[in-house]
Amino acid sequence: MTSIAFDFRPLQLEFITPARTSRDVLYHKPSWIIYLYDHTTGKTGLGECSIIPGLSSDDPKHLEQTLLELRTLHDAEVFNPDNFIELPALRFALETAWRSLQAEAPFELWTTNFAQGRAGIPINGLIWMGDDEHVLKQIRERANEGFRILKMKIGSGDFPSELRLLQKIRDEYPARDFELRLDANGAFHPPEAQKKLEQLAKFAIHSIEQPIKPRQYDALATLCAHSPIPIALDEELIGLPVDGPLLDHLQPQYLILKPSLLGGFAVSTAWAEAAAERGMGWWATSALESNIGLNAIAQWCAAMETSLPQGLGTGRLYTNNIGSPLHIRDAALWMGHDVWELGTFAP
Repeated sequence: MTSIAFDFRPLQLEFITPARTSRDVLYHKPSWIIYLYDHTTGKTGLGECSIIPGLSSDDPKHLEQTLLELRTLHDAEVFNPDNFIELPALRFALETAWRSLQAEAPFELWTTNFAQGRAGIPINGLIWMGDDEHVLKQIRERANEGFRILKMKIGSGDFPSELRLLQKIRDEYPARDFELRLDANGAFHPPEAQKKLEQLAKFAIHSIEQPIKPRQYDALATLCAHSPIPIALDEELIGLPVDGPLLDHLQPQYLILKPSLLGGFAVSTAWAEAAAERGMGWWATSALESNIGLNAIAQWCAAMETSLPQGLGTGRLYTNNIGSPLHIRDAALWMGHDVWELGTFAP
């Protein structure tokens, strides 16, 4: 029987600028860096257990109690990710840690051109909510950095004001300049959603994530069938089985996969394959993890060889992120030659 030790250290990630969505405003984000130590080989694997309060299905108290209990155990089978289906973020962290433990290099989880610094992963530029000038400032910065696909939140304020902002954006940057992805985080009410989508469609929108709150299946199926803007499911997937009726009933155009929220890479791969079988597109986004989790998701995306730009531009959000070789260049995420700067999080 293989003897494996488990440990963890909390990491409170602090946003440089508060992150506003239609749900709430985030000032900080709880994460735990976890470690698996193999007594036989002397190697250590790292993973990140990261939740978004109010969105992740992991119960924080249950999660913290489970982490404390795992510290006292040493049987390798105990740390099987499939034992933690009810804690998706921990399952993701354990999958990452096992891959890290078994890899030749602890941060090269898949052998790909990306992991070896020979290719970048195309990503969208991220635009956070704020007043018009703040949003336009970010858009100009992303445009100057070469981004041709931008993602911005919508639905937190007065809808006519948001339409006027989109008009300002398109007056300055026509559709030929960049593609615009919107994320409503479930902000629209079903009776008004179709009309709002028709108004938004005037601004050449690539897609909109989660226009209404999850679990309103018939209303969302109607929107997916009639919306002038392709619809992407995000929160809708959390906690549901891949082999359930969701995709066949709703028929969305895209899926947004967040491995921390869905329960890891095996589950995310199953969702990606289910989408492909139905002619639906997909891309992955981070769930605002530190660079430990971001690295894992990026390496999985590279191994999946998906062609759509991913939502992996979140490494610059925090004052206290873990130093890494990850960097953004030419609207893509790259693995550079810098070393990881784990500091107090070194095994």
